[in-house]
Amino acid sequence: MRTLWMALCALARLWPGALAGCADSGRCCPGRDPACFVHGWRLDRVYGMCFCDQACLITGDCCFDYARACPARPCLVGEWSPWSGCADRCRPTARVRRRAVRQEPRNGGAPCPALEERAGCLEYATAQGQDCGHAFVPAFITSSAFNKERTRQAASPQWSTDIEDAGYCMEFKTESLTPHCALENRPLTRWMQYLREGYTVCVDCQPPAMHSVSLRCSGDGLDSDGNQTLHWQAVGSPRCQGTWKKVRRVERCSCPAVHSFIFI
Repeated sequence: MRTLWMALCALARLWPGALAGCADSGRCCPGRDPACFVHGWRLDRVYGMCFCDQACLITGDCCFDYARACPARPCLVGEWSPWSGCADRCRPTARVRRRAVRQEPRNGGAPCPALEERAGCLEYATAQGQDCGHAFVPAFITSSAFNKERTRQAASPQWSTDIEDAGYCMEFKTESLTPHCALENRPLTRWMQYLREGYTVCVDCQPPAMHSVSLRCSGDGLDSDGNQTLHWQAVGSPRCQGTWKKVRRVERCSCPAVHSFIFI
């Protein structure tokens, strides 16, 4: 290539205009542009029509100075803006962040990356500070047998008797569940086999799952009107999950043991 360049320079001194190329014509065109050409030397040592468009690198008919006259410039973007607030309160929505283009891509340079990102979010308080949004949080549940361990720990002086007495029970009617629940046969996950569609189940809300301020468990569906489909997930097998609808809140759970669970 160095030899070719020296030969072309010598030719230029003998024949002015022989080195007409992209730089002299001031042309650098995106994509394939049949009108973006001049008469001069090509990179394949042929004199005639040569191109200054981006596609010439593929077709092999670039002018000799294309790489120097039309260097690839990648897209450059700025930093991400801070995340916006949630688009709405008390229900699942999205937050957004954006970044601006500082340099547009040219001559086959790397294209611009995504300029906007969205992420799910949920505000748990109204503009007036009132608690809300809990109906949209998936309920994480496990067997009521796990509550025996909590009972043993309840004697700890770190647990408040007032909070323990504030517990409550939520009744739900199951609507759907994944087939993975019935496949669980490990000792600590076998309880998932008893989950069935159309059954009423009880889920106990007790410390430490109960929030110490709101005195509620995440995903308890207490804000639901009973017609809203809520989501649950079994702790110990993320693939065992499903939907249910709130029936009512009661002080004590009274479902059969196989249909009794606790919030985690």
